[in-house]
Amino acid sequence: MTQTPAISIHEDYLALVRRRRLYGGILLVVFVALMASGFNLADARNAGSFRNGFTQIFDFPADVIGEASGKLNQLPAHFLRFFPALVETINIAAVSTLIGASGAVVMSLFATRGLALWPRAIPLFRRVMDFTRAMPEIVVALVLIYVLGGGPVPAMIAIAFHTIGALGKLFSEVNENASLKPVEGVRSVGASWVQTMWLGILPQVLPNFLSYTLLRFEINIRASAILGFVGAGGIGYELKNAISWGQGKYDEAAAIFILLFLAIVFFDQMSSVLRNRLTQGGRS
Repeated sequence: MTQTPAISIHEDYLALVRRRRLYGGILLVVFVALMASGFNLADARNAGSFRNGFTQIFDFPADVIGEASGKLNQLPAHFLRFFPALVETINIAAVSTLIGASGAVVMSLFATRGLALWPRAIPLFRRVMDFTRAMPEIVVALVLIYVLGGGPVPAMIAIAFHTIGALGKLFSEVNENASLKPVEGVRSVGASWVQTMWLGILPQVLPNFLSYTLLRFEINIRASAILGFVGAGGIGYELKNAISWGQGKYDEAAAIFILLFLAIVFFDQMSSVLRNRLTQGGRS
């Protein structure tokens, strides 16, 4: 007796569900095993201090809050003192984002199928973007600090280097979704490659480019603050000094934390509003 098509489909569906559950269970076991092995490795590399120190994870925040609460009257002066360092951090992020976004636009156009000036070089440009995206900012900054010395310039170059790869990948995907009809029209009247990109592609993709650039600017503010810990200047450098001094300077650390938090929230909200306007304007 042959099975009806409905019964066969139902059995195939149940078999598929069982396979998915099996694969999900295997992945869960592997994930738990990796977490356990990683925890044990971290504990062993730290001579057992990781397991004991994990229970004291809230001690430092409690010390900072406790000391800052006893010196609330000094916080306004600390805000004024560290505000120039915050401005320096924002400037590092802004300049590096501008340089990185400009480089990403060029790289993305060279790496997009159907638009590239040299189609055979598309894999080369894509690998270059992969390389710049794969290199962590802190690694590039440490190398540049060794060569150029401490300061904001190594941080700016390191963040811009990473931004080119990160935004270039996103920009190239946006380019691939652009309509080629304006490109064909511009080419039909004898426009050069630069004119074709300027008139046929950029007007279509510019809202998304700006939206991604604003999002990257938020990320770069955090990155520039982190790079300050390795001597790249900005408010991160001041925070490192305040924490290194320990007790007696925790009120300064609290003031820096508050300034950095307010700055990130401000730019996050501002860029979110601008991104919404850009994307809605691009769809309308």
